Amino acid sequence: MNQPKVRAILVMVLACFIVIAGCSNKEDVGSNQKESTENQLHIVTTFYPMYEFTKNITNENAQVDLLIPSNIEPHDWEPTPKDMAMIQKADVLIYNSDFMETWISSIKESLGKEQPQFVEASKGIPLMKGDEHDHHEEEGDHDDVETDHLDEGEVHEEGNEQLDPHVWLSPVLAQQEVQTITEAIVKQDPKNKDDYESNSQEYIQKLKDLDELFRKTLQHVSSKEIITQHAAFGYLAKEYGLIQIPIAGLSPSEEPSPSKLAELKEFAKEHHINVIYFEETTSPKVAITLAAELGAETEILNTIEGLSKEDQEEGLSYIEVMKNNLKSLEKSLVK
Repeated sequence: MNQPKVRAILVMVLACFIVIAGCSNKEDVGSNQKESTENQLHIVTTFYPMYEFTKNITNENAQVDLLIPSNIEPHDWEPTPKDMAMIQKADVLIYNSDFMETWISSIKESLGKEQPQFVEASKGIPLMKGDEHDHHEEEGDHDDVETDHLDEGEVHEEGNEQLDPHVWLSPVLAQQEVQTITEAIVKQDPKNKDDYESNSQEYIQKLKDLDELFRKTLQHVSSKEIITQHAAFGYLAKEYGLIQIPIAGLSPSEEPSPSKLAELKEFAKEHHINVIYFEETTSPKVAITLAAELGAETEILNTIEGLSKEDQEEGLSYIEVMKNNLKSLEKSLVK
């Protein structure tokens, strides 16, 4: 065999070795990345506040995914087969309440033994009855709206009763939810315990500062009554001595009767209410109609049930949106 042919064969063999080595390196890199992801705690959260609370606790120590898209009303959402597969692969599923994510119990049954740890963030928080928001209709005395919470033991005994799940809209109760989530994550991933607890305390301090801002701003309000799109702000109102008068019930899809709208109109006139509050994620039609009949303004009170990526990229967060809510409340309460 002549030298040119030998040289050509050697070049081809060397090239093959280089290609094989390159492929081997790529496979090694890929397997290392996969191993790193598998070793990281995987958490699925239902809707935005649960996502933000969890993300602030974990930072980069866990993979945190949001289940319900920001443009969908969580009250009406149901998981698809794709969502079910995502949940099944997770280590932890964090949700707000059985009275908010009403599909949780059926998910637990269908997944059987192969399921993540389910963490109810509002566990241990006494929930208000759904009809506590509407006592002014029956009694004619708006002070009756401020009824006491259920005792903690009653929360799970009232299986068929509609309880208010909107606890995250109180900065004080949000702190309790963060603490509950933290404890569950630490239990699942104890090696990062110090980071999780440090992050959690830092975020809870921000929530404490938010609570202080609400108290300072609303301590000398000239009126207490607020008319809202639906009964989402009961815990916030109770925390700061306000009185929520909802147009609809706990679900924003409920339509008020003509008689209720007439009562609301009279109530607003009697109490000189000049702002009607509605939400971004639901139709404001009824709120706008009521405001027009009263000659009142409309303002947004955000339930923070969904926050788009665009909003997050612009610096919006639970705390920033709550500060915006406070500014909106000032327009009707501080005169």
